[in-house]
Amino acid sequence: MKKILFVCSGNTCRSPLAEALGKQVLPGRLNFEVDIASAGTSALEGSPASQNSIEVAQLHGLDLSEHRSRMLTRELVHDADLIVTMGVRHREAVGEIDPEALESTFLLTNFSDRHDGDIPDPIGSDIAVYERTYLVISECIESMAGKLPHFDGWKKTGKRGN
Repeated sequence: MKKILFVCSGNTCRSPLAEALGKQVLPGRLNFEVDIASAGTSALEGSPASQNSIEVAQLHGLDLSEHRSRMLTRELVHDADLIVTMGVRHREAVGEIDPEALESTFLLTNFSDRHDGDIPDPIGSDIAVYERTYLVISECIESMAGKLPHFDGWKKTGKRGN
C-alpha cells in the first residue's frame, strides 16, 4: 500500500478537495492500493472544511461534511510515500520538517500537462472561485492517475524501514 498526503495551508479548502477527489479517482485507476490523506502547514486542528469547499464538493458528488483539518507533522511526513502540495511554500514547509522528504514531495501541478505553479488559495472567495479551484485540482488528479503507475518519485521504502 502506498500513502499519499495532500498538503495546503489550512487544510480546509484545497487539500480536502484533493483528498476527496483522490479517494474517488485513484483507487480504480491504479494497479496498487493507496491510502489518501491531507494536512495543512498552518492548520487549526479539527476545523471543518470551508463552507464553499463543502458546497463545491457536493456539486460534484463528494462529501466533505466529516472532514476535520489537521496540522502537517513530522509523523505524517515520514509516513507518506508521496507528498503532493498545492504550492511551493507548502513544499518548502515539508523540507523544513524533513529535507530528505523533498525527494518524494511534488506540486500537484507537476502531474499536469495543462497547469503549473501554485494552485491559488480560494479562502474567502465566492463559490465561482472555489469551482475554478476544484476544476484545476480535478484535472491535475486525473492526470496524476495516468502517471502514478509509472511514477518513480515515491519515497524509497528503505527510508521507512520497510
